[in-house]
Amino acid sequence: MILSAENLGHSYGVRTLFKNISFNIEEGDKIGVIGVNGTGKSTLLRDIATGEPSEGKITKNGTCVIEYLPQDPAFDPDATVLEQVFRGESPQLDVVRRYEEAVQQAEAEPENKAARQKLLALQQEMDSKFAWQMESEAKAVLDKLGITDLQQPMKELSGGQRKRVALAGVLVRHSDLLILDEPTNHMDNETVAWLEEVLQKRKGALLMVTHDRYFFDRVVNRTLEIDGGEGYLYTGNYSLFLQKREERRIAAAGAAQRLRNVYRRELAWISRGAEARRTKSKERIERFNELKKEVNNIKTEQQLEISSVGSRLGKTIIECEHIGLDYGGKTYIDDFNYVLLRNDRIGIVGPNGSGKSSLMDIIAGRLAPTRGTVKVGQTVKIGYFAQHSEFKDADCRVLEYIKNVSDYIETADGTRITAAQMLERFLFPPELQWVPVSKLSGGEKRRLYLLSVLMSAPNVLILDEPTNDLDIPTLSVLEDYLDTFNGAVIAVSHDRYFLDRFAGKIFAFMGGGEVRQFIGDYSRYEQARAEAQNLARQQERAQSTVKPQQREEKQRAPKMTYKEKLEYEQIEQVIAQAEAELKMTEMEINACGTDFVKLTELTAKQQELTQRISYLTDRWAYLEELAEAEAAK
Repeated sequence: MILSAENLGHSYGVRTLFKNISFNIEEGDKIGVIGVNGTGKSTLLRDIATGEPSEGKITKNGTCVIEYLPQDPAFDPDATVLEQVFRGESPQLDVVRRYEEAVQQAEAEPENKAARQKLLALQQEMDSKFAWQMESEAKAVLDKLGITDLQQPMKELSGGQRKRVALAGVLVRHSDLLILDEPTNHMDNETVAWLEEVLQKRKGALLMVTHDRYFFDRVVNRTLEIDGGEGYLYTGNYSLFLQKREERRIAAAGAAQRLRNVYRRELAWISRGAEARRTKSKERIERFNELKKEVNNIKTEQQLEISSVGSRLGKTIIECEHIGLDYGGKTYIDDFNYVLLRNDRIGIVGPNGSGKSSLMDIIAGRLAPTRGTVKVGQTVKIGYFAQHSEFKDADCRVLEYIKNVSDYIETADGTRITAAQMLERFLFPPELQWVPVSKLSGGEKRRLYLLSVLMSAPNVLILDEPTNDLDIPTLSVLEDYLDTFNGAVIAVSHDRYFLDRFAGKIFAFMGGGEVRQFIGDYSRYEQARAEAQNLARQQERAQSTVKPQQREEKQRAPKMTYKEKLEYEQIEQVIAQAEAELKMTEMEINACGTDFVKLTELTAKQQELTQRISYLTDRWAYLEELAEAEAAK
């Protein structure tokens, strides 16, 4: 056993986050903690990491080493990246530091014999202390996390970069128990996949909070749920947890119903006339009073439900024509064109810093493009969920904040739900509605901010990283809401589960300002990308097997076959026909309205025609080269 937690509890004033949570952590355990925001997941991790719980007892194996990554890691602003990774305390780090200083001196003074001798001596010391290996591992991990300058001061990094440096530190330093609080936040999909692989191969124990369900499913082998202040431990990953939790809730509901039946019977007995009451036994009356307390303490399962009616969209929604964005001498978006359809579900993916959020800001009218125009229809009402929660007055009470947006929301069946009722559906009970926004947890603030966006009854939703800091129950309900949302949705997300769940199209930032459009969810996009990469590798291998002399002869003496000559004579007409067919298809797409079956068929046809025209154009260029070579003979 690595660690034992007994009867852990934590309260803030009269608010109890959790109580009586007990579990053991064994070698090889990979435990994921799950629960609604505000239930104390981060607090539980911090209590275990520090070994100083508010209530209860934590017992560690005598040799247990714990590494902890909080949501907002502390850092030394004057430390370099490498110093922060090793916390400036490692003797190996001191050797690395002195070696790098010696390298700089030797490069600056190449004729200095003493500097070269010092560098040679430090090389030998690096070898003896295995510092080469440590530095190499740190560089490799930092490079995967997008950090390349090991000597850059921490104060010059962004918040996301600082967290990645902290993550590199806990991965590189040895530990028996690794505790991670939301490690995938603000990571792009490729980096998340890399971290998945690292944690799967790691031999030590892991305790983690994450809202990335694919990540959770593929890494975790035990699940700790915090629900209603109590802890429930399940063996298995996220998929098995869903099954076991449902079984537990069904059993709990059955037990609660049986308890209510007993209570009704005893209530009938206790309610008989005053004459009969004098003959009742004191023991049974006491048991009835205890039973009454138990029934009153039964928790009703809260279901987070969202249903609203946005204002109706007109014919024109949002049209982007030749959008370009340049900044600091770099092109982030180049010639982006798209006509947003009434019920579009678009997921936007790409590396961090590639321009995804900028494109969202341009579409929403928050940022002016360098080139091109954005036309927004008169009936469009945009709801924008930004990466960072927006609270102008943090001292405002929760209920007041929502009422500032709207006093009520109208459901699909015409029912009006008040702001207070909607807050309860969002798991803000009456006592929490009068708490200042500043007193909420980070996750609760995100949930409140999401509710404020939806309370404005938009008909176009723009969601920038909606899965960051939102708990899994809220994400599930948001996905259900998007299923019935009568309008267009555009979302930037690194959450592959979320993208698979809601997206019908993927816009991928490919680099150099190119934004490529794919039909289908994220898994289909990944499959298409993998197939394209495999094809490129096969072509590269095939090209490498051609002898240099053969390639030279082929390049020197191109010759058109009779079939190629016929194809060359007809290809321009074929391209023109395909372009005309594509134009007609695009007009049909814009006119088909809410006919989803026809829309799916047309968008598939549109993609097929686009790929065909691209192939024909490349083929024309090749045939043109052959024809010119023939003419030059």
